[in-house]
Amino acid sequence: MARKTKEDAQKTREGILEAASLVFVKKGVAQASLNEIAAEAGVTRGAVYWHFTSKVDIFTALHDQLHEPFTHAILQDLEKDHPHPLRQLEEICGNLLADLGRDARKKRLLTIFYLKCDYSGEFEPVLESQSKQRAENFKLLSRYFERAQSKGHLPKDADPKILTLSLFCYLTGIVQEYIRYDRCIKLKEQASVIMRQFFAGVN
Repeated sequence: MARKTKEDAQKTREGILEAASLVFVKKGVAQASLNEIAAEAGVTRGAVYWHFTSKVDIFTALHDQLHEPFTHAILQDLEKDHPHPLRQLEEICGNLLADLGRDARKKRLLTIFYLKCDYSGEFEPVLESQSKQRAENFKLLSRYFERAQSKGHLPKDADPKILTLSLFCYLTGIVQEYIRYDRCIKLKEQASVIMRQFFAGVN
């Protein structure tokens, strides 16, 4: 019975997060209320508070749902001793973009983080936390360029940090264009070509 209760609680938590993502993307984070999230999830406001302390807590949990699988995928990929790290990085970036093109929920979450939230007031610490997560991802992606350089696939005077920064800006621009003007980018079909274009200037 205890196991079932735990599973039910997890299901309720996930339902609240899903409901919150729908309310946030429709109304914007600032205008959304916990009552609206509870109604969308089909639970009481008390049930929401049982799982989350505040709207900021819900927002942070949604961001973690998107960020943690990304980090896990990179960490797993880095465990491989790939003979061509740049091709490896091109492939994983292409796959991540294509997955975004296929996954409506990921697109919804990114729309919330980029377009539907004002990172001021009580949400200012959230932006700081996201910046720390971004710095961690920056270090992970830099390792691909460092490996490529150690294997002789990049000039000795190449700067892995600058290359990583360029890749970050490139990916961020693509994602923002996609969530704003998805009719202009067929991400599911074009992701690999888009990434090939970037790495053509690196190799």
